[in-house]
Amino acid sequence: MTLLGEAAVAMWWDIVPSHRAEFEDWHSHEHFPERMSIPGFQRGSRWASAEGGDGFFVMYELESYATLSSPRYLGSLNNPTPWSKKMMPHHRNMVRSQCRIVESFGGGIGRAMMTLRLSPQKGREDSLRQLLNNVLSGLPVRQGVTGAHLLITQTPDLAQTNEQKIRGGDEVADWIVLISGYDAEALGTIAQRELGAEALSAAGTAPAPIYSYFNLAYSVTPSDIRAQSK
Repeated sequence: MTLLGEAAVAMWWDIVPSHRAEFEDWHSHEHFPERMSIPGFQRGSRWASAEGGDGFFVMYELESYATLSSPRYLGSLNNPTPWSKKMMPHHRNMVRSQCRIVESFGGGIGRAMMTLRLSPQKGREDSLRQLLNNVLSGLPVRQGVTGAHLLITQTPDLAQTNEQKIRGGDEVADWIVLISGYDAEALGTIAQRELGAEALSAAGTAPAPIYSYFNLAYSVTPSDIRAQSK
């Protein structure tokens, strides 16, 4: 999938198992429509752990970086609905990164997603960026793969929102690699070879990159929401 726009919000969290069904109901039928009504939101997608855990990966693709600090978005973050207030405390181990999309290759939406969270060693940013660009640009034509992307977190200088306060604060990722496709095994092979820990370390990655695997649960655009409301 080619990412839409110039910026994104990339998030990982776990949901308390006893609240999972209600979470998916809320997220699909209230939260996604609310976010998609905000100008600049291009697409939202939710991905569930492919490893049978409680984790989710959620991403909003944004028209521009300015959307992250727009009055409509901040107003939503600071005025959560009653249902949102009920669900937010059940988001565990929250990582929320506000990013610029710096590379995006491929097209369409595959059913599988690998996310890779990493950080460059100080002074090794250029060599790591070169490796990632070289690898990612060639992936969408590979069997099993549909898209490959690099996001770099750049958090706007804004006060903590009420949603963040409800959750108790969020962790932040640094550099984020996303690889999507129709064959999960192909993504795992890339994680072991071209983007394996040894290759990343040689290019200047800090220790302990985090690999996670997800399956698509739901994807929606503003036009989808408008069509549903007719």
